[in-house]
Amino acid sequence: MLKHLSSALGLLPCRVRVPSARSLARSFPCSGTMERAVVRCLPGELKLTISFCLGGSHKHMLRDQGEALGKVLARISNGIAKGQGKAKKAKKTGQQPPGPREPTLVKLYHDGAEVGDAVLNSEAWKDGAVLQVGDVKYWVQRNPPTLTTAELPASLLAGYPVCPHLAVEFGSLQDCEYCWYKEGAPSPSSAAAEDPSSWVKVGGLRVYTPSNQDIGWRLKLVCTPKDGLRSGLSKELVSAGAVEAGPGACTFDVRHMYTAKGTEWPTVRVVSYNILADVYAQTELSKTVLYPYCASYALQLDYRQSLIKKELAGYNADVVCLQEVDKGVFADSLTPALDAFGLDGVFRIKDKQHEGLATFYRRSRFNLLSRHDIVLSVALTSDPMHSELLERISTNHTLKERMLKRSTSLQVSVLEDLMVPGRKVCVANTHLYWHPKGGNIRLLQMGVALKHLSHVISDVAPGAPLLFCGDFNSSPASGVFQLIAEAAVPRQHADWSSSGADESCGVELRSAFPPFLSACAQPAYTNYVGGFHGCLDYIFIQPDHMQVEQVIPLPSHQEVTTHEALPSVAHPSDHIALVCDLLWAPGHQS
Repeated sequence: MLKHLSSALGLLPCRVRVPSARSLARSFPCSGTMERAVVRCLPGELKLTISFCLGGSHKHMLRDQGEALGKVLARISNGIAKGQGKAKKAKKTGQQPPGPREPTLVKLYHDGAEVGDAVLNSEAWKDGAVLQVGDVKYWVQRNPPTLTTAELPASLLAGYPVCPHLAVEFGSLQDCEYCWYKEGAPSPSSAAAEDPSSWVKVGGLRVYTPSNQDIGWRLKLVCTPKDGLRSGLSKELVSAGAVEAGPGACTFDVRHMYTAKGTEWPTVRVVSYNILADVYAQTELSKTVLYPYCASYALQLDYRQSLIKKELAGYNADVVCLQEVDKGVFADSLTPALDAFGLDGVFRIKDKQHEGLATFYRRSRFNLLSRHDIVLSVALTSDPMHSELLERISTNHTLKERMLKRSTSLQVSVLEDLMVPGRKVCVANTHLYWHPKGGNIRLLQMGVALKHLSHVISDVAPGAPLLFCGDFNSSPASGVFQLIAEAAVPRQHADWSSSGADESCGVELRSAFPPFLSACAQPAYTNYVGGFHGCLDYIFIQPDHMQVEQVIPLPSHQEVTTHEALPSVAHPSDHIALVCDLLWAPGHQS
């Protein structure tokens, strides 16, 4: 299996991008009694494009929307006349050049009536019009549904969902038609064909999960973009490699038994998960020091993403907070995959980094009202609400400088519960400073975060509960945990001196919120690597607003250590996802 996996991981993804009407027109067959002329014309843009196939060649015209139609039709006619000239060829062969030809008749009709030459392009090229070029007629499609991005992932594993990366213009991915095919053995009669493979239809949904019977065969997706009853050009994608065998049992398989069904109001399922950024997993330090026990192919992005997408999809969550999300992973992998499972998402990149925070929410349950993301160090120096804290740490120049160098972000999303219009929830997501001796920095970061969140709720969502998720890099004995769980931390707390006397700073911090509850309690560990294990991740809730209905059990210690530690061939990150079902507390359900 390892041989097959390593070979598949070296393959590039099958990608098709259709950035313009020119590409669209090239894909239409240049035959038939009524061909298509594709027009892209948007209000507010100066130009429109007209694309069609004529005499075996593809024509693509970029014209002013305010130009008279007659000029475009004359340009088409003149272009045909030039193409018919054989003067250059005649000189080479000694033949006499042909005489002048009659100009080709080029007309545009709508509802059976000829469109006048003086009509502006923006008005002339209507959907359903007919362009006549000589004896050839074209059916005009104005702004048809068009696939602008179409891509299959490189890694295809049996038992793991294949989520194509698709983007459509003038249409809806929910309306599109999807047909999945599995490659089969070629039939003798097709041996001489250009593509001798036979294809068997295996699915008709946006996402396809290959079975063990698909192992060794490529997959093909035919997607037809649609907008209601309107259809655009179908696009065919064939996977670069064949389906490979999956890794067998994974750490999340048993957990999925508890989350096989989605929740119903008033229950909300929440996930918090540090998914291990590829920019960290692929370093030499990670491969040789941090995770030397992990097979190299299991650290590859495509492999880990296959596991992550299956894991997240199987939780059927309503709110998902992720940390260490690569920018490209959010855009090209997680967003299309989770969109197919009913989730929308927002991303906050960490300043001067290639990874950040992502919050996804089920669009049938929530609507995003507003975002209030900040960089904690920037907010400390720029927002007057933090002036007192800034003044107190300014007495220690070393500590202040170290704090201000951190690019830690706080992602804040205010969501509206669609089940009870007007009811809101504030979802916060963060990944605090990582250094083992950075307890003082993390305390300052949490002080800034809590004050910012208090003001956000007061200003835009009065009375809304706060759901605070993340990788806090803080154990239950830390000052950060005490500040959240007890609403205060004294100046004598050991974390204020965590990085030595030079950066010691005793500050009494008080939270603007009542004590929070760790919804998943305090597991023995949420991070398990070769040289460390501990509880660093939490989902904090306000118990007067929300109650815990169910905590999805974490993988057993045996499951976690089957391959020594995390990540592994059976687990895609060095962290473990926290998953719980929360219930609106009585009095807050309406």
